[in-house]
Amino acid sequence: MRNFDLAPLYRATVGFDQIADMLDRVASTDVTQPTYPPYNIEKTADDAYRISIAVAGFAEDDLSVEVKEGALFVSARKGEDESARTFLHRGIATRAFERRFHLADHVRVTGATRADGMLHIDLAREVPEALKPRRIEIGKAADIVEGQAVN
Repeated sequence: MRNFDLAPLYRATVGFDQIADMLDRVASTDVTQPTYPPYNIEKTADDAYRISIAVAGFAEDDLSVEVKEGALFVSARKGEDESARTFLHRGIATRAFERRFHLADHVRVTGATRADGMLHIDLAREVPEALKPRRIEIGKAADIVEGQAVN
């Protein structure tokens, strides 16, 4: 795979450092991504999302969900000692894991629930009022007196 140097991009732009960081992160990410545990990401409404992670075999105390530095971290550590147990067949993996999901701007976690062996994490995009589109009324030329609009 080819490596790209994004240093010129940092020198020539202002305010696009997050995009450059994201491109750098994607370019440098190892191709062999972890596949355990399996998960789904679904869009539940225009500005709402849900991440569902299969966590069969883990108790609530074994799971951790944290948001820090614009990323969602989901991890699990098995609490009980399984060395005393003897399995004839072990098909349910309960090994420790850590999953990281990078969150877009203005996306926040609204809650997490665990049911039927699934961990559901709900997210919502909340755009600040200052960034929402707003309609500007167009005045008539007669309404302008000495460079100021008359209301």
